Amino acid sequence: MSGVANGALGSMIFWGPPGCGKTTLARLFARRTGSVFKELSATVVGINDVRAVFEEAKNTLSLTGRLRTVLFLDEVHRFNKGQQDIFLPFVEQGQIQVLSGLLILIGATTENPSFKLTGALLSRCRVFVLERLTDDDIQKIIAQAIEKISPKVDADGADPQQISSSQSLFQSSHSGVPQSFPQITDKVIASMVSMSAGDARTALSLLELVVNTPSNKAEADIITSMKRSVSTSYDRTGDSRYDMISALHKCVRGSQGSAAMYWLARMLTAGEDPLYIVRRMVVCASEDIGLADNHALPLAMATLQACQNVGMPECRINLAHLVAYLSEAPKSTRAYEAYKCAEAAAQLDMTIPVPMQIRNAPTKLLKEIGCSEDYHYNPDYAHPVHNNYMPIQFEGEQFLKKVDDKSGKIWDEAALREWELLENHGHAWEGRSQNLNN
Repeated sequence: MSGVANGALGSMIFWGPPGCGKTTLARLFARRTGSVFKELSATVVGINDVRAVFEEAKNTLSLTGRLRTVLFLDEVHRFNKGQQDIFLPFVEQGQIQVLSGLLILIGATTENPSFKLTGALLSRCRVFVLERLTDDDIQKIIAQAIEKISPKVDADGADPQQISSSQSLFQSSHSGVPQSFPQITDKVIASMVSMSAGDARTALSLLELVVNTPSNKAEADIITSMKRSVSTSYDRTGDSRYDMISALHKCVRGSQGSAAMYWLARMLTAGEDPLYIVRRMVVCASEDIGLADNHALPLAMATLQACQNVGMPECRINLAHLVAYLSEAPKSTRAYEAYKCAEAAAQLDMTIPVPMQIRNAPTKLLKEIGCSEDYHYNPDYAHPVHNNYMPIQFEGEQFLKKVDDKSGKIWDEAALREWELLENHGHAWEGRSQNLNN
């Protein structure tokens, strides 16, 4: 708290989900440090607006000799890399002269700053990660908001200021204290909290909607109206998109069909392009199922074609078919792992020549210099034959492992016990004895 009181924290980045209090914290910081507070949104302003704040901050500091400015830039990730560089001289000054610096930048973002902000800016700011508000937090915010807008009514001479928020808002009819908003029932409050999903701004918007609803409107109709007004938190250009496609892929990889179906439904219901999803599943079919089931890739490609030809909403059925199949299919990463190993070897030296025995020899000259000499054409033989397939530097290297090759695999007893307890109904894994014998 001492760092906040004297402003010694310097410039900061607040990273957290919508409605978790980033703007409120910035305002409190400015008030606590006695600073001038300027608020901008990167969605509607440009470099000239930021420069104007810098000039104003200079004038304020020059006139007062002590007042500095806190610039709160919401959605800071909307500024491109070049635009972000404008802050560097001022943020640097604030870091070197923490107590007398001209300006403190507080950037707010819902996106991962490691990906969206420049390394130069990040290195000069402290990053604070804010968590999504809990249901209890949202319920308190709703209760306090209703308390503020509710008329103060005495009941049997009771001081209305002595009545707690929960009491004054939700008194039963026999208490003598009438409800200010009878349409706000316990079920409406619970729905409001659930739909807010940790977003205080959404909660207050829903509250405003309900407060302006006729008091005699049916409870079910009020809840339906709230559902219609809530916009999805799924952003097709933000972290939530990549988090959900990652969740879907990991559930398929882990053979968790029900969980995979849930994340598929979440994405499609939020309006995601089915082609984006099916392309990931095409990759998954080779990366995670691979040689264990060679039907997986053709089915994935057929689903891609179905999504292109049929479109939503019907192609969601094709996607569900594919996701269910891939989830239940046996898994093998042999081909994927083999390519990764071969790629790493290839990158070591890109000048290694092809062995003469397996080179192309379409002309007499190439044959005369030894290309394809002593090459054994495998179909001509009734038995296996040897050719020099690998460069001498990697002779004997096995990039493509055998099916039963367990080298490099981890045995984690704690992880296995957790799986046996939570997913195998407490029964021992059938492969335990076989692996222990090996």
